Amino acid sequence: MPSPQNAPDFVTAVTRTHLRSIHPVLLDSVVAAVREAMRAQGRSLSGGQGHGLTFGVETAVATFTSGADLEPTLAVFAGLGRTEYREGHRVDALRSILTVGAQTLWAALVESPGPAEPPELYVIAAALFGYVDALAGAAAEGYLDEQRDAAHDWAQARRRLITLLVQPDPPAEPALQAAAEAARWPLPSRVRAVSVEGTDAEHLARAAAGGTIATVIDGATRLLCPAAVLLDRALSGRRAAIGPVVPLREARRSYRISRRALSLQQSARLPDGPLDCDDHLVALLLSWEPGVAARLADRSLAPLSAASPATRRTLAETLHAWLRAQGQVIPAAQALHTHPQTVRYRLRRLRELFGAALDDPDARLALQLSLQAGVVLDESAPRA
Repeated sequence: MPSPQNAPDFVTAVTRTHLRSIHPVLLDSVVAAVREAMRAQGRSLSGGQGHGLTFGVETAVATFTSGADLEPTLAVFAGLGRTEYREGHRVDALRSILTVGAQTLWAALVESPGPAEPPELYVIAAALFGYVDALAGAAAEGYLDEQRDAAHDWAQARRRLITLLVQPDPPAEPALQAAAEAARWPLPSRVRAVSVEGTDAEHLARAAAGGTIATVIDGATRLLCPAAVLLDRALSGRRAAIGPVVPLREARRSYRISRRALSLQQSARLPDGPLDCDDHLVALLLSWEPGVAARLADRSLAPLSAASPATRRTLAETLHAWLRAQGQVIPAAQALHTHPQTVRYRLRRLRELFGAALDDPDARLALQLSLQAGVVLDESAPRA
């Protein structure tokens, strides 16, 4: 099949003159058919959409009948492909319109063959449908280019919106509204932030659905979800920390909690898999500021520092069980799998070391938080 670029080589000068002479008739026929095809697709026949396609048809027919350089026409159809994507049409919608136009043009040529003999008409037909393929290819390329550009722009817009919502200072209302419009995200009244191990933000946002947006910040995916979104299926099998539901303007709080929880998961201090941060608030509180829990343990558990490591561990475990049992010996013994009399013996030793602190509510809270943090279970000695 001859390519459209080579079509002039297969058309005699006399036939070319004839094609130019019937150009107005060909153009009217093709424009009418194309407009009918547009109407059948529910497209606007006026405004930018209608004018753009009409101009494309005029350019295509003029190029074919004159044998002019194809490149400018291909550029026009690449632009039409971009418009197709922006206006929400399918990638093959324009091709179907082009096919209708080509069939109409061919029918008009057959009705008015002029000086062309049948062999030359066959060459013109082959060139015509090759020409339509080239135009459709240019449109498809423009469509895909616009799709890639839009995806990049949308990803950037979502990243900017999420960054605005989780920054230390809440954005002004106009800035927030503009960012939400650019990201095509209707602002919900309440949201939760989710931190997920991995960088497949687009995939996770689609899996979560329900208006979830996502971006990658500091090597992990950060999701923002309207409060009602269900995340179990999207996060299955992943390390993920689901922050608490908060008012939209407090999204930073949910983000910071989920971010810290994911960090604790990655250091094996919280369980793997999707976890609800609200179920681990004590662990988050104790690990929020590095060194604070360790310092609390150093001060609260200083009376244990003189004991041997084995004794220190045994007394710490007993004290922890007794505090969790609210000062009851039998439940503490059951938790330790030991005899109540053994627990009573250890408690006498603990009272010798801690004295009145075991009866002081604030001191007992400090002791329980220190032991809950797990600081002394492996190494109880105070640090310098």
